[in-house]
Amino acid sequence: MTGPSLSSETLHVSCVAKDGRAILIAGRSGAGKSDLALRLIDRGAVLVSDDYTVVRRVSGKLLAAAPRNIEGQMEVRGVGLVKVESVSDIPVSLAVDLDRDVERLPEMHDPLVVAGIKVPVIGLNGLEPSAPVKVELALAQFGLE
Repeated sequence: MTGPSLSSETLHVSCVAKDGRAILIAGRSGAGKSDLALRLIDRGAVLVSDDYTVVRRVSGKLLAAAPRNIEGQMEVRGVGLVKVESVSDIPVSLAVDLDRDVERLPEMHDPLVVAGIKVPVIGLNGLEPSAPVKVELALAQFGLE
């Protein structure tokens, strides 16, 4: 990479925090980003941002936050916009790509690079019943500290 990288970016991803570590959830419209985020919240995660997330590079880490206009709000398909507890400026630890092929035995070889920082990424089917558990296992296995 040549030249300076951006110190912040706005990504088309949902984001939740689990144990103080942010998980970015990427995928095309309808892939299940908000659905997976909602199921992770049901398992103890906290919303950072739904659908769009601002990430900033600070002291070698990425911090995730919601754009001000959607902070604390989540679109729940079939229900509408709902207010939920949210947190901000959480260090990004893992990315989940709902459009990426799901590998049987994944290796962390193609990281997501955001604002010049490499983030481990896994592919999952976000609508599988086991997806939230798989995200938690991947966070423990591959997530940045």
